[in-house]
Amino acid sequence: MKNKVSKAIFPVAGMGTRFLPATKSIPKEIMSLVDRPLIQYAIDEARAAGIKEFIFVTSRGKAALEDYFDHAPQLESELRRKGKTDLLDAIKNTNMDSGAIAYIRQHKPLGLGHAVWCARRLVGNEPFAVILPDDIIAAEKPCLQQMVEAFNENPGNMVAAMEVPPEKASAYGILDVKEDHGALVSVKGMVEKPAAGEQPSNLAVIGRYLLTPQIFKNLNAKQQGAGGEIQLTDAIAQEITEGRPVYGYRFNGQRFDCGSKSGYLQATVSFALSRPELRDDLMSYLREVVTVDQAAQ
Repeated sequence: MKNKVSKAIFPVAGMGTRFLPATKSIPKEIMSLVDRPLIQYAIDEARAAGIKEFIFVTSRGKAALEDYFDHAPQLESELRRKGKTDLLDAIKNTNMDSGAIAYIRQHKPLGLGHAVWCARRLVGNEPFAVILPDDIIAAEKPCLQQMVEAFNENPGNMVAAMEVPPEKASAYGILDVKEDHGALVSVKGMVEKPAAGEQPSNLAVIGRYLLTPQIFKNLNAKQQGAGGEIQLTDAIAQEITEGRPVYGYRFNGQRFDCGSKSGYLQATVSFALSRPELRDDLMSYLREVVTVDQAAQ
């Protein structure tokens, strides 16, 4: 088995029902956060971590997602003719080299574990990353890059983790911590969406994973877990049962749940405020909104 992580799986087969009617014709993953689609943030993070091969697990209706990464000769020619080099550079960054990206269909929505399993033949016998584009993480050093560096020192399955309030634990996979070493924690168990009050800790699994190929053997059983779906968390927990190391990694950064409307709006405001050319106008507007709201109350 190779030790270097060079491949990443992007599960993007979901229908995006929480964003209907917009997602009736537009894949959720290409909805824009300021001026870049969600999937571009995920791709940029993967590139920063040294990923060279990008595997998308898609479904019917995702053609626009595939087109996004293709070259656009007519558009590029027009931008070049008009001397808009900044925009030309921006769209060139969205192009993927031939052979660097692959698409696989998940024909039935059977869960995250099943989506990852669908990519098994393209991954082969080497460690790989899984990135959920719904989770946008703002960080000085990209989250996956932090994890790859930790993985190089501590080979084994690794999940991104962050602390969540007890009342929200039932919405996440939760880690049962064996040893806590600060950024890195050794895990003795994982529980997918525990009932209220039954969570083993407040450390939740976030949508970044570094996994060993043994995970595919665990997923081959296609055992149904929480929600009647094939859970990736269960396959990782099986690694612990069989004596192989699993770690949680407390990343440095701020995570936004762009799978929810409120999280998407929060991310939009936060990322816009981080842009010098947008910050002043947006901040002025937000102050006006707060002033009007306070006056109304």
